[in-house]
Amino acid sequence: MARFQTNHEQNMRIIDQVTITSSSLGISQLTTEDNSLNGRIITVNGKEKVNFSSCSYMGLEQHPKIKEGAIDAINRFGTQFSSSRAYLSLSLYKELENLLSLMFEMPVLVSPTTTLGHFSNIPVLVSPDDLVIMDAKLHASVQMALQLIKARGGKIEVVRHNRVDMLEDIILDNKDKYNKIWYMADGVFSMYGDYSPVDDLMELLDRHEQLHLYFDDAHGMSWCGKNGTGYVRSKMKRHERLYLTTSLNKAFAAGGGALIFPNEEAKRRVKNCGSTMIFSGPIQPASLGAGIASAEIHLSNEIYTLQEQLQNRITYFHDLAKKLNLPLISDSNSPIKFIGVGKPGVGYSMVRRLMDNGFFVNLSVFPSVSYNNTGLRIPITNHHRLEDIEMLLNHVARELPLALIEEQSSIKQIYQAFRLVG
Repeated sequence: MARFQTNHEQNMRIIDQVTITSSSLGISQLTTEDNSLNGRIITVNGKEKVNFSSCSYMGLEQHPKIKEGAIDAINRFGTQFSSSRAYLSLSLYKELENLLSLMFEMPVLVSPTTTLGHFSNIPVLVSPDDLVIMDAKLHASVQMALQLIKARGGKIEVVRHNRVDMLEDIILDNKDKYNKIWYMADGVFSMYGDYSPVDDLMELLDRHEQLHLYFDDAHGMSWCGKNGTGYVRSKMKRHERLYLTTSLNKAFAAGGGALIFPNEEAKRRVKNCGSTMIFSGPIQPASLGAGIASAEIHLSNEIYTLQEQLQNRITYFHDLAKKLNLPLISDSNSPIKFIGVGKPGVGYSMVRRLMDNGFFVNLSVFPSVSYNNTGLRIPITNHHRLEDIEMLLNHVARELPLALIEEQSSIKQIYQAFRLVG
């Protein structure tokens, strides 16, 4: 216990110092100064910058129909309907859940946030005699919910990132010890934008009847798949042992989380027994109204036009980054792009340099990534112009060698840190 407390305190000191440093350099904990936003430009410290930090990949937060949906809901129902769903739900809940069920072709329950959705789902779905195996890069929101399982004596094992062979070894070693074996992972991992090996996992599901898959596909939502239902659903058919969660806050451009179940019985149990459904506050009418409007767009052909527009931008980014020999960590066609810089000091320098040149990007640093796996996390959205992407990457290519010299590092060290082939 003493060692655990020491490690905890050490981590807290590192996180605190990272935040103090990045904040003092003027590259984090910032506030926009605009009176209105268009999705592309933000004003920080009195200067306009192209915003490469948004997870609203489809650009739907500025869509007139979605804004009208939110406004209409407020005009009809007010800013809040403050009642636990255990007692009373606003009618907009049913409308949104029905539309989402049409999209996913599976039963759907919505929650105030994706995180709170995990806190409802996992303690209800996972029994004390189950084993949970989690990918090493599983999103923090799922890991937090798993602490409730650990607290009641549940067994949790960690498997190296995307190592299906190691996962199967653990399944084989434990198949006679546990009632169910759960594997939990992201569909699209939030830092590097890489994917779960869904095809291989589907084969595992067919081979092992105890195996249940639980995916957080928050960053896969909208930009791919039929009806924009995300990366996992684009690869996997409906299955009785497949559970999904996703975010309505990112590319979906509304609010809350969606819990997608293989059957009505599982949905009923979580709705009746999940802590969020009993004790948590409701989703505001504006978010529900926006969600309904967004779901209607997802059920129309417009979603495919938007997906194609985004893929054109992603392809342009990827091809130019490769041409400029930038250390792009993942080759996926997801809208999350990650350029490795290695040491935190290089990351601080790069974000500051890019801000000085009119661009704002996310700095991914400990604890989001390992200490020497710092990088520039650059989400692509439909708000970006091709010339924005071109100018950003040309500035990265120009400034990265200078930042490496400044911090006494090198491209070679970046490749070593990320185990890239030079």
